[in-house]
Amino acid sequence: KIIKIKVKENYSYKRKVIINDLLLSISIGIHDFEKIKKQQVKFNIEIDISPSLMPSESSLKSIVNYEYIVRIITNLTKKKHYNLIESLAEEIFLKLFEDKNIKKIKIKIEKTEIIKNTSSVGIQITKKRI
Repeated sequence: KIIKIKVKENYSYKRKVIINDLLLSISIGIHDFEKIKKQQVKFNIEIDISPSLMPSESSLKSIVNYEYIVRIITNLTKKKHYNLIESLAEEIFLKLFEDKNIKKIKIKIEKTEIIKNTSSVGIQITKKRI
């Protein structure tokens, strides 16, 4: 007779992908001068990963790859002008949440050159799968 014993784990598991201070020159803003000249924008992102996703040395599909995330943001910002930082953030969320292993995203987007006497102005938004 086989007896199955359920072992309770002694820990919880949380993994994040972090990207700090990604600087891109992009076309963003509602003012006419912002539509003509690109400006520097800083991105900070934290992504919570499914605890069931276990890394394997032999497969990049076993992780959420930060290079891929940077490439997504870079490609989105090259394609068009965004009037609002919030609109850009929503497009980033839509694209990143295509990966079912991503459970939560916190994104901070800052314009670094637009308001005198500040190092930056911007937004921070967190979205989580329900």
